[in-house]
Amino acid sequence: MVHMERWKVIAILLVCAFAVFYSAPNVLSQKSVAALQESLPDWMPSKTVNLGLDLRGGAHLLYEVDVKVVFEERSDLIVQDLRSEMRKANIGYSRLGRIENGARITLKDAMDAERTRTLIRNVGDNLTMNVSDDNLTIEAVMNEVEVQNILDQTISQSIEIIRRRVDEMGTTEPSIARQGDTRILLQVPGADAETLKRLVGKTAKLTFHMVKDLSGSDRSVSSRVLPMLDDEGRNISVERRALITGEMLDTAAPSFDQTGQPVVTFRFNSQGSRRFCKISTENVSKPFAIVLDDEVISAPVIREPICGGSGQISGGFSVQDANDLAILLRAGALPAPLNVIEERTVGPSLGADSIAAGQVASVIGMVLVLVFMGLAYGLFGMMANIALLVNVALILAILSLLQATLTLPGIAGIVLTIGMAVDANVLIFERIREEMAAGRSSISAVDAGYSRAMSTIVDANLTTLIAAIILFSFGTGPVKGFAVTLGVGIVTSYFTAIMVTRLMVVSWLNKKKPSVLPL
Repeated sequence: MVHMERWKVIAILLVCAFAVFYSAPNVLSQKSVAALQESLPDWMPSKTVNLGLDLRGGAHLLYEVDVKVVFEERSDLIVQDLRSEMRKANIGYSRLGRIENGARITLKDAMDAERTRTLIRNVGDNLTMNVSDDNLTIEAVMNEVEVQNILDQTISQSIEIIRRRVDEMGTTEPSIARQGDTRILLQVPGADAETLKRLVGKTAKLTFHMVKDLSGSDRSVSSRVLPMLDDEGRNISVERRALITGEMLDTAAPSFDQTGQPVVTFRFNSQGSRRFCKISTENVSKPFAIVLDDEVISAPVIREPICGGSGQISGGFSVQDANDLAILLRAGALPAPLNVIEERTVGPSLGADSIAAGQVASVIGMVLVLVFMGLAYGLFGMMANIALLVNVALILAILSLLQATLTLPGIAGIVLTIGMAVDANVLIFERIREEMAAGRSSISAVDAGYSRAMSTIVDANLTTLIAAIILFSFGTGPVKGFAVTLGVGIVTSYFTAIMVTRLMVVSWLNKKKPSVLPL
């Protein structure tokens, strides 16, 4: 006990140096931290703990995903597939249209009912059929499993697209979570609510269509009449089928054209490049439309084959509009529109008040613990106090290195950890007192105190750590913030109590060799 291997001493000192070194930026001003980040190499410590929404302020948005649009699109695809297949099979029908989650067919001849049912089964095994008594009307509807799969896929894809868009904004640690069946909760510290809504809520569905009529007078089944974005009142008829979609984009970035006007340059992936080359080659001197969310951004004429795989979108953009559109195109289109049903903004002043209150609570808690340990255990208590300060520095260092988000409940976890951090030392010191009362020598009492208190310390910390892991696994938001700081604090307090305090006690014993312990 009174001897520690040299490698252990070096390891403990290195960990303590790491704690001080990497926690230091957290006590500096924002200007000093910014200067450090610019001047120091990447491997040097310049990161601070991220502040959550309740501490830093920011935007809180609750979205409702309009999944009805997705099911309407899927139903339209079923209608298109059935129309194509029935034409191939030469089955006559008087009506074929969309219904909720499927399609309805009205046959001309009841004798074709069985052939139609076979055709529907070939179109999709996820369709259930309802046949009228006269065998003339057949409904093909997606089954419950398929409906749930589409719903889950839509919400998951929406969350992923939202996450990409928020990340493109340069914000840190956004909280994006599904609520209920069709809602998504978005919390972004330090973000402006209006900017966030403008970027996140836009569907950004980009498609390329051949133009059928620049005057917009063509209203045939195979065409769609869409408005021009920068020319109010003007409409253009385009082919209903999209030749190229936004999924074929590889990247997009804001730029300027030869006249200095903001534009968005883009590059297709290999599939999009091949298709764009083929289309432009076959349609020289014809106009095509670039459509974003059912509005025509521009309708240029194809002057020559475009086979380089890149192009640009112009539409009277401002610099900010071009940048926002590039972000949306890079992140991808939402599968369904998002509607804001709840919006809250947490001001930075409220966050500053929370930080101040947390700092006061932490300082008061630490001072009371330091005073108690000093009065109760004298010199050994002062050693425990030094280990406690190292523990707090180690918590901040780990949170900074992991770029974890600190919330108000997280501060509560740190305050709780301060009290728990000396618990192991209290157990050890009390055990040493018992051994001294039993007549042991100083060195023997210290040796027995550490060895016999170890099992109790491990059990106490392990049970609390399990509770923190459960809170993190099943909790959300603030509960996770509390669990993170509590879990990190348990690990660091165990290290400082067992290793740091022991190193100081061993060093003092080897130097002083006291006959009586000041405990």
